[in-house]
Amino acid sequence: MPSQLSLVPPTAARRPVPPALVVVAHGSRDPRALSTVRALLDRVRALRPGLPVHLGHIELNAPLLPDTLAALGDREAVLVPLLLSRGYHVKRDIPEMAAAARARTRVAAPLGPHPLLVDALQSRLTEAGWGRTPRSSSAVVLAAAGSRDPDAKRDTARTAHLLAARLGVPVLPAYASAATPTVQSAVRTLLARGRRHIALSSYFTAPGRFATESTQSAPWIAAAPLGTHPAMAQLLLHRYEEALTTSPAVRELASA
Repeated sequence: MPSQLSLVPPTAARRPVPPALVVVAHGSRDPRALSTVRALLDRVRALRPGLPVHLGHIELNAPLLPDTLAALGDREAVLVPLLLSRGYHVKRDIPEMAAAARARTRVAAPLGPHPLLVDALQSRLTEAGWGRTPRSSSAVVLAAAGSRDPDAKRDTARTAHLLAARLGVPVLPAYASAATPTVQSAVRTLLARGRRHIALSSYFTAPGRFATESTQSAPWIAAAPLGTHPAMAQLLLHRYEEALTTSPAVRELASA
């Protein structure tokens, strides 16, 4: 009788392990955020069996990113920020943590802007009741966390533009902190333009304080955060693949 080992195809035994995907979340004191992120990673694993998928946080939750990278030793990894725009975390925090690790890392672009995010935003709005009023009286406030980095604001504005083109109504970006306009101010602007059915699109990766506060300011319907929408898992994998072909290794970047 052949041994169990001989039943394994030779090609399978030699198949190299791909670089790990490390999803880098911000972290939150809201327990719903961590459970949402873990469920999202399960979706990624289901889409790509055999790909090592890990989680690391910038702050507030375990595992922290340096601990996740330390556990990888000197393996290859692609760090994909679970963040929706450029900003301090993407430009400084994540690259610095990557450079301090033994792991051979590449840092991917943030998730936004991208059409897959627009897919998810539109889907969440539809779930909340969007589409039941005339376009002539409807509008959307795209509520985001906010950042002092002008690139972050440009990225959010780009997503608002893409969503407006998709829905055929005005979409104004607004921010929960660090930037203007606020959600309340954006709502007033749209009301002044004659828009009476103003929906809030929750441009957050998971539930948390900013998402909750923004929802409380919604004058009509409020969509849920992006969360575990299938487009989010697809986009994480897209950024992973993109980084493998376009992003330099962190150590190569540092030496340059």
